[in-house]
Amino acid sequence: MDFLGRYPATRMRRNRRDDWNRRLVAENTLSAADFILPIFVAEGQGLRQPVASMPGVDRVSVDLLSEVVADVAELKIPAIVIFPEVDPASKTPDAREACNPDNLVCRAIRTVKADYPDIGVICDAALDPFNSDGHDGLLVDGHILNDETVEILCRQSVVQAEAGCDVIAPSDMMDGRVAQIRSALDDTGHETVRIMSYAAKFASAFYGPFRDAIGTEAALKGDKKTYQMDYANSDEALREVALDIDEGADMVMVKPGMPYLDIIQRVKDSFGVPTFAYQVSGEYAMLKGAVANGWLDNDRVVLESLTAFKRAGADGILTYMAVEAARLLKDA
Repeated sequence: MDFLGRYPATRMRRNRRDDWNRRLVAENTLSAADFILPIFVAEGQGLRQPVASMPGVDRVSVDLLSEVVADVAELKIPAIVIFPEVDPASKTPDAREACNPDNLVCRAIRTVKADYPDIGVICDAALDPFNSDGHDGLLVDGHILNDETVEILCRQSVVQAEAGCDVIAPSDMMDGRVAQIRSALDDTGHETVRIMSYAAKFASAFYGPFRDAIGTEAALKGDKKTYQMDYANSDEALREVALDIDEGADMVMVKPGMPYLDIIQRVKDSFGVPTFAYQVSGEYAMLKGAVANGWLDNDRVVLESLTAFKRAGADGILTYMAVEAARLLKDA
């Protein structure tokens, strides 16, 4: 029989036929080296407290922190980021606890660095965990003060660097804060401490479980739309990133992640700098909630959702799934 011309010479399915071939031609790969694990710390001793809105995620006291980081080290995940649930009695309108060298974050940094000096430690520069009104900056007469907030962020960054933090991550979205933090770090002998700027952080509805985890949701007065970005905007994100790079950011971040894959791609394509995505608490809770209801396959959706960030151009991903994903990749 003459089959000439009846079928195409190019068959895209040929390279999909076998697992070895699919792996050989994969355009993007995922590994444990792509992950940063966010960890919630809380006051107390022997505390491991589940976060109700984030299945599988716990708050831990500082004395148990090294047990969590042990998994990070074993799986060769490069870094963690520390978020505190601050005692309400320590929260004030001026967020002064943020600059206390012995606050919860600084104690956690010292604990991790003592036991795991080769694990990167990242800390937010932001006031919301320490502020009695739940905002990332100083709230006066219903308005967030920019320059006064930046002064506190600089002091906060220095005490975190002195405790051993490797990377300061300004998540506040105040104007000009990267340049001022860079100067403050350099002036105090911390010129090797890096800055991973939350350069494009959007006023998102996906942060709810995170605020539950650090205890700021109930205290929050109003919203954060005057300093976090409007989710309708894309060009503005590029302007924000460009400013932070010019001010000395070593790395930039887009937050949230999956609803903003287009922003990640534009940032990476435009600037070519180390670009990170934060798979935020709402994304995590959404997927895990669907898994719990039997609507999604857990292992498959974990790896698929994380690979999406790599495909968009992210160099790394902050994800509560870091340990789980690293184990899945190890066992694959």
